Amino acid sequence: MTDAIWQLPATTLAARFRDGSLTPSAALRAVLDRIAVVNPKINAFATLDEEGATKGAAAADARFAAGTPLGPLDGVPVSIKDNIPVAGLRCAWGSALYLDFVPELDETPVARLRAGGAVILGKTNVSEFTLGRGNVDTPSFGTTRNPYNLALTPGASTGGGAASVAAGCGPITIGTDGGGSIRRPAAHCGLVGLKPSTGRVARRNGLPIILDDAEIIGPIARTVDDLAIALSIIQGPLDEDRLSIGVPGPQEEPPPPKGLRILYVPRIAQWEVEPVVAATCAEAARKLTALGHSVTEGALPVDIALFEKHWPSIGAAGLSWAIRNKAWKGKIGAIYEEMMERAETISGADYVDALNAFREVQAQFAIAFRDWDVIVMPSAGAMPWDATKFGPPYHRAFTGIVNAGGLPGLNVPVDPAPDGLPIGVQLVGPYGADWNLIALARQWESAHPWAQRWPAM
Repeated sequence: MTDAIWQLPATTLAARFRDGSLTPSAALRAVLDRIAVVNPKINAFATLDEEGATKGAAAADARFAAGTPLGPLDGVPVSIKDNIPVAGLRCAWGSALYLDFVPELDETPVARLRAGGAVILGKTNVSEFTLGRGNVDTPSFGTTRNPYNLALTPGASTGGGAASVAAGCGPITIGTDGGGSIRRPAAHCGLVGLKPSTGRVARRNGLPIILDDAEIIGPIARTVDDLAIALSIIQGPLDEDRLSIGVPGPQEEPPPPKGLRILYVPRIAQWEVEPVVAATCAEAARKLTALGHSVTEGALPVDIALFEKHWPSIGAAGLSWAIRNKAWKGKIGAIYEEMMERAETISGADYVDALNAFREVQAQFAIAFRDWDVIVMPSAGAMPWDATKFGPPYHRAFTGIVNAGGLPGLNVPVDPAPDGLPIGVQLVGPYGADWNLIALARQWESAHPWAQRWPAM
């Protein structure tokens, strides 16, 4: 059966735009029609910019007619998480405090997408302040739901973006990941999602930075091809963002990897892993050996207790700083009021302790990667749960430590659960090894494809 236009990956759309068998405007119309059908069910969008997208697609039509496309995503519909500023569109950050905030400038990755001709669909739903507890459920924007089971969460805080791509509302979304918020929603929605190395994607003209260097912008897509093209456009240094200068590692995808030394970490410390997740990810680790790699099971060679002790100080202090001049009492979620109260107990010395703890985590990872090329772990310790509820504490056990390390982490779909719900495994590499992970993900995708799986909506 021929795929519907809304099901086509970005690479296929781009090829058809170039050969003239499809126009960007026709592709956008198909995606908007799909959004009209499924968004009332999944509630993926905070702001849908149909007028702006229509103008963008028409401009792309003209460029293709003239033979002057701007880049590989020219005319392709892309959605943006609602904590990444897009000029002229409300950026509410999932909070009543920001409902009137309309930025005048695009944040750097959005500006790069726009310069390449991508058609901006709008802003996707997020948990408040993107400090989620595993779901997207806010007073201002309601509950976002998993396309594979509408009763369940798509994950947080890029849950809106992941739900949109999983349901066919555009082939690519751009999100942020401060503790797993790209990788876990990608896992819960059957997608590939990358948290890049710190600095891989330059940032300027964004919202207040509340998680120090831990929160990174990255892509979620259905295919590795689409994810790779999106990263190639949004990555790269900017002199206004010193973190983005001098990021090591390849800047494009290398050849397929051979004989990698892989450490498989089935669980971390005391955190539970639900049985179906544990069994499926262990099977995925075994399948990596069939691709020619050496896989050893073992413990994570990093002090997770150091991370767990200090991570709450980063979030609480950052939130307190960001909204310190706003009348927030009674206007934010209860868990965020608790964070504000916690912030009052954190001293400057406590905060510096946390920063230094992260430096130690980074050093420990560097030592570990002298022995290993890739660390493989579950992306989430839990299957999706009630979309209106916070997740069990162990759902996030495998991701935040990677943010503290500043490392690239990439979710790839593995075999789904018996009930069809997606499960994902996380590939983690040394600092700067983003493209090496993409090459491994492509190798996995070739052997164990997932893009043909769609939710029954």
